[in-house]
Amino acid sequence: MKSRDRVAAGALRSVLGALDNAEAVEAPPTTTVATSEYVAAAAVGLGAAEADRRTLTAAEIRTIVEREIADRRAAIPEFVGGGERADQRADQLRHEIDVLAPLLDELPT
Repeated sequence: MKSRDRVAAGALRSVLGALDNAEAVEAPPTTTVATSEYVAAAAVGLGAAEADRRTLTAAEIRTIVEREIADRRAAIPEFVGGGERADQRADQLRHEIDVLAPLLDELPT
C-alpha cells in the first residue's frame, strides 16, 4: 500500500477476503434464538447471532492462496489477444500472481 500499487493491494485484499470467508461457519440449523416481534426471524439479544470463527491451519491457508493464484492463471488465456483492454487485464492478472506467489514462500508446506 505504501507503494500505492492498486493492483497489488487489490490482490492482497482478495486473498484476505477468501481467508475470511474460509473462517466463517454456518450456524447450525437447529439453533433456536429469541426473535423479534417486529422483524421476522431477526435474532434478539447480545451475541444471539454470533458464532466462533474457524481457525485455519497453515495447510488450509496455503491451499487458499494457491487456489487464488490458480484462478488468475486460468483466467489469463481468456484475455490474451482480446484487444488492448483485455491485454491490460491479462497483464494485471500476471502482476497479481507476482504479488501473491511470494506469500507461498512464507507459509509452511
